[in-house]
Amino acid sequence: MSRLADVIRPKALLFDLLTGLIDSWSLWDNVAGNAKDGRCWRAAYLRSTYAAGRYRAYETLVREAAEIVGLAPDLAERLVRRYGELAPWPEVGEVLGALRGHLPLGIVTNCSEALAQIAVARTGIGFDTIVSAERAGFYKPHPHPYLLALDELQVEPRDCLFVAGSAYDLTGAAAVGLSVFWHDRIGMTMPPDAPLPLARCDSLHPLKQLLANDTYG
Repeated sequence: MSRLADVIRPKALLFDLLTGLIDSWSLWDNVAGNAKDGRCWRAAYLRSTYAAGRYRAYETLVREAAEIVGLAPDLAERLVRRYGELAPWPEVGEVLGALRGHLPLGIVTNCSEALAQIAVARTGIGFDTIVSAERAGFYKPHPHPYLLALDELQVEPRDCLFVAGSAYDLTGAAAVGLSVFWHDRIGMTMPPDAPLPLARCDSLHPLKQLLANDTYG
């Protein structure tokens, strides 16, 4: 596989937040009481948010997902109360810190506005735009959240790289013309009809290749 710097030289980067930059899996597992229930609950939540279309209260979707998999609905409230415990993946500070001085960085997340701000703060990174599903009025993969972020960064889709965390982002980001780097941290199943990303990696470290050979010198 070619290095990222050999196939794309983006003018901006957009990131999924709650799987791409944040280890939200561990918090969901902890709130659920074990990894099996946590993964089932989170998988149901991902299916629900990416099928929701127009924005409905994020906390409602989390509660409904718990009920779908047979868990107590009040787990949603417990999760929200503990959102400040979310932790970024270990290399987030190093990789995004290196990119921060060279490229505009933005967030597109299926989350409420208040919880998005809490999660972003946990990364320790300053972003040029943060688009929550609540602010956009729609959940990904509806085009509007991606397009709103692109508009606020003043960059065309062809000039931006989207860093996906969930397999569900592959189709949505590609549909608006974004190239996609899939940070597949936990080994998700790729939907059979999803477009192939430029790269599929279990770490964010390959993004530093974008700075190779003085690409932005």
